[in-house]
Amino acid sequence: MFELLKYAGIFIITACLLFACQRAPIEFKRPPLKIPVGYFVGEYPGIIAQEKGFFKAQGVDVELIIHKRYIQLEQGNFSAGKYDGAMYSLGSFIILSATNPDIQGVMVVDESTGADVVVAQSQIKTVADLKAKKLGANLGGFSEVFVTEMLKTANLTSDDVNLVKSEASEVPQRLKNNTIQAGHTWEPHLSEARKLGGHILFTSKQTPGLILDMIVFRGEIIRDRPEDVRAFVRGWLQAVNYWKANIQEGNAIISKVLKIPSNTISLEGVNLIDLGENQKLFQSSSPNSIYKTAKIYADFFIRSGNVTRIPELKTLFNSSLLKPPS
Repeated sequence: MFELLKYAGIFIITACLLFACQRAPIEFKRPPLKIPVGYFVGEYPGIIAQEKGFFKAQGVDVELIIHKRYIQLEQGNFSAGKYDGAMYSLGSFIILSATNPDIQGVMVVDESTGADVVVAQSQIKTVADLKAKKLGANLGGFSEVFVTEMLKTANLTSDDVNLVKSEASEVPQRLKNNTIQAGHTWEPHLSEARKLGGHILFTSKQTPGLILDMIVFRGEIIRDRPEDVRAFVRGWLQAVNYWKANIQEGNAIISKVLKIPSNTISLEGVNLIDLGENQKLFQSSSPNSIYKTAKIYADFFIRSGNVTRIPELKTLFNSSLLKPPS
């Protein structure tokens, strides 16, 4: 009887301990990684990872700061240390690195494969028709590089057109007012432009590998908390795979958090980059290597005078955080 009671007692204690472990919330000794995310499809895996608990399951606490402004406007806050990491287009990352070299890109999150477009008035039938016309673009960043690459397909340069500084959201109305004849934009502004009579002249599908977005971390965070950054990367990539396999549920999660209609959420024209694709992009020998694309941007920004100094490109990327801990 004594033996029976002893084992029963051990069973009860063990069961209580297991129950306590299951009910106890995960406690993190370090502060959460502060990451801003916004209303661009490439940032949405972060929202899914947070809502599904992928970050915590991987061992890191993350605080997402939802913003409605394009992240490029948040550069000052990132540089000042308000955020630990942020998402930037590759071109904007290169520009930021010129004044804030202690940052590194650790993961490519998406590639534009048609989402970025140049939309034009009806009389502009081909890229060659843009000669001497007004072309809208967000000058000084990836937008200007994109339209410059487009012009090359018709043996034109930026000197052959009149570049007009235009935000993507301004393009539809500027086309209507004839202050530009074509402009670089994306959804939802593209749909508005088409309703006003515009048509798609050129898309990022014709510039493979050019428009990439990255997760960038401050060097201090990478040095002090490499395992947290690595866990963040794993949680994000887990969300990418989950969303691709569960489109409707993923859309519903994003719709609820951002309070936007789920039918406005689409991956069309955007390739979310998984682990395997990331590893290829970080190889210098790869045809679409991120180092080769970064050089295109760096050379362009130097020529155009947007920056006067570019750090050594190899120091800007850190692929070691894509790998599991040793």
